[in-house]
Amino acid sequence: MSILKAEHLYKTYGDKTLFNHISFHIEENERIGLIGPNGTGKSTLLKVIAGLESTEEGDIVKSGSVHVEFLHQDPELPAGQTVLEHIYSGDSAVMRTLREYEKALQELNEAPENAVLQKNLLTAQGKMDTNHAWDANTLAKTVLSKLGVNDVTKPVHELSGGQKKRVAIAKNLIQPADLLILDEPTNHLDNETIEWLEGYLAQYPGAVMLVTHDRYFLNRVTNRIYELENGSLYTYQGNYEVFLEKRAEREAQAEQKETKRQNLLRRELAWLRRGAKARSTKQKARIDRVEALKEQDGPSSSGALDFAIGSHRLGKQVIEAEQVTISYGGNTLVDSFSELIIPGERIGIIGPNGIGKTTLLNSLAGRVIPDMGEITIGQTVRIGYYTQDHSEMNGELKVIDYIKETAEIVKTTEGDVITAEQMLERFLFPRHMQHTFIRKLSGGEKRRLYLLHVLMQEPNVLFLDEPTNDLDTETLGVLEDYLDQFPGVVITVSHDRYFLDRVVDRLIVFEGSGVISRFQGSYSEYMEKAKTKKSAEKQPAEEKRTEAEPKKKRKKLSYKDQLEWDGIEDKIAKLEEKHEQLEAEIAGAGSDFGKIQDLMAEQAKTAEELEAAMDRWTELSLMIEELEQ
Repeated sequence: MSILKAEHLYKTYGDKTLFNHISFHIEENERIGLIGPNGTGKSTLLKVIAGLESTEEGDIVKSGSVHVEFLHQDPELPAGQTVLEHIYSGDSAVMRTLREYEKALQELNEAPENAVLQKNLLTAQGKMDTNHAWDANTLAKTVLSKLGVNDVTKPVHELSGGQKKRVAIAKNLIQPADLLILDEPTNHLDNETIEWLEGYLAQYPGAVMLVTHDRYFLNRVTNRIYELENGSLYTYQGNYEVFLEKRAEREAQAEQKETKRQNLLRRELAWLRRGAKARSTKQKARIDRVEALKEQDGPSSSGALDFAIGSHRLGKQVIEAEQVTISYGGNTLVDSFSELIIPGERIGIIGPNGIGKTTLLNSLAGRVIPDMGEITIGQTVRIGYYTQDHSEMNGELKVIDYIKETAEIVKTTEGDVITAEQMLERFLFPRHMQHTFIRKLSGGEKRRLYLLHVLMQEPNVLFLDEPTNDLDTETLGVLEDYLDQFPGVVITVSHDRYFLDRVVDRLIVFEGSGVISRFQGSYSEYMEKAKTKKSAEKQPAEEKRTEAEPKKKRKKLSYKDQLEWDGIEDKIAKLEEKHEQLEAEIAGAGSDFGKIQDLMAEQAKTAEELEAAMDRWTELSLMIEELEQ
């Protein structure tokens, strides 16, 4: 059953058409992901659905008394409220009851002997029973705990941007709603919290519509994709993985249609130019048909990079850190850190917010002088640094002029010349947008332009500080294609699980209090190891002791164990061969993210089987050694 229908929505922004008479409907319990390049109007469409913005034409029709909860990308919380007051705001009986109960509880905690306050709490508890609010209270406590919102008495104006986002998410999840709209819900969340939110939304009783750049989140949460592009809306039944397959089919069909249009246009023009004799009405009809064919728009080009950008030569010495220590505000962020970075490396820096990741990146780039230790940067190193802050962009410059200030051309590794105009097209700035003033761009479009500005410098070492924030999934695909072909070193700070899995080979992990560890492998492999370690630590001590007890010697292997021992080395060899084959297939899959994701999942499964087989081989070997003693 439809809870909301949008009919023929039309909206413009300046000279850009955001929605060109689009129509759609939202069903009960649907999980919709809205995607499209930055600047196409995704956030605007969410606000229109929520009733926060209007359109020039069209209507939003809600079924009955549908309640919508909306999470802004950068929420501004009302001044004068505490966290608790904001989370439980609303006019419903349950929310009013929860506010009264929490207030009574808080006041009694401050003066536990006060008889009046004791009576107030009893009254509030009675209302909780009457309005069946205990389940909502339990839900609220769970949500607040999982989101890391601990001090509910704090005024909201004292919160940081990340804390405000978490409080806003908590409010949206706690408030009963038929449709929950989330604009970039994963920003400012750590990966453990993101995984919890994935599971929570899977059980959410209402419909969900969201915009996110987190492709794992998008893939795991959604069952329908809306794609907004050039004013049109395309719908796909399925998650992000299915969308990638279906969009490829749609683009292939569009290309075929365009080829037919061009062929027909050539034939019609040839006929007219020959001056073929026919009745004047037929001649006019052909002329009209040619004009109509000329006016049709062809499919827009995707941003895929089909060439490798060159970079300045990089020598053997890249960057070396020796016993680096950095403190800030009395806290040690980096303690006695040493690292040798060599040509061709792909390194991810991970850890909680505020722990020192950007500080380390700045020190490796020579922008921050460490308190102790030394950073040595090779003479041939040319760093391109993509920072979280791009405020230095001059809004009065046109897009093309901003890029040409950096470079008018770049050269590919094959020696071909690529112009600034062509690079802009690859990064989703078509020719008609290239003469737009920067101040007219959306926040995401500015980030994309700034990214291209960094890459156009032809660096041989790339520093990327949270590059996926505010970039759309299509731009992220273009960036990942670029990095696949980039011949230099990449060092990135990121929370984006998909991006880390696609780009990096090893991790520098901030553990806290200046302690930094290393992990050789992908981010997903690291998370699996971390989960295994955490589960082992929770194992009861008695169980551990039981496992540690020596097993009684057997006179010989059992028939089953002997059979397994006879074939286990062949099994290991086949798994190693399969793992290497999958590695080669991943490398050759290019920008086919759906295929890559399938291959990576299969490779992870193969790695698990290989590790289990190796462990079993070790176990059987020890058993045989014991029998031989």
